Amino acid sequence: MKSRAFIAAALLIAASWVHPAHAAASQIVRIGVTAGVHAQIIDEVRRIAATQGLTLDVVVFDKPDGIDAALAAKQIDAASFEDGPSLAAQRKQHGYALTSVATTVTFPIALYSRKLTNLGQLQRGATIAIPDDREGTARALILLQNFTLLTFKDSASLHATLADITSNRLNLKIRQVPHARLFDSLNSVAFAVIDSSDAARVGLYPARDSLGLEDARSPYANVLTVRDGDRAEAWVAQLIGAYHSPEVAQFILTHYQDSVRRPW
Repeated sequence: MKSRAFIAAALLIAASWVHPAHAAASQIVRIGVTAGVHAQIIDEVRRIAATQGLTLDVVVFDKPDGIDAALAAKQIDAASFEDGPSLAAQRKQHGYALTSVATTVTFPIALYSRKLTNLGQLQRGATIAIPDDREGTARALILLQNFTLLTFKDSASLHATLADITSNRLNLKIRQVPHARLFDSLNSVAFAVIDSSDAARVGLYPARDSLGLEDARSPYANVLTVRDGDRAEAWVAQLIGAYHSPEVAQFILTHYQDSVRRPW
């Protein structure tokens, strides 16, 4: 009788103790992404997360519009598709209670030229082209400052305009050009600052074709987003751990080289 009681007690204790990885196995996290690179990387993240007891249900949106709204409405649990400033703008515009919990990847803007093979060849008074929209202009000016070609007021930060420039050591002539015309402007300027998506449309890749590219730890790095109320949930830490794993880092390097950069 005593041996039976002992065995029953042991089985009861064993049944009540579940390894944390197995406890998380019942957790299914729906994550919204856009098609393309984000979806490809998240598919690898899903594979790694599964080995750690976290199940990801990847929801691919044809367009980014509506992903933050779906997250705020609890139709999905997380999102990976936009950069930090874009998330901040969505929060401000719509009042979404969403927060960034980690960086994911950076799609770098870069300097492209048909006339130069390196920036050392840049002549005083040369004309360059940058995007004409507000965010594109600011991002381009930050890149030009990083390459010590100019400086602008610290207070301008991510909202820098041409009016904020405080020094321009080569007296460069800066031409603001619509995104759709930046590639064609390469025929007439020393170089143009072109973002990753515009470059990809015309077959240019930052790691292969540029004179210089944006740092991986750019303020425009993409982010992993969750609702404010979920940021302390255990699955969030698991998701970040899977994304920032060595396996995902290797996947990004192998498939995209430095044309998609890793800020972590």
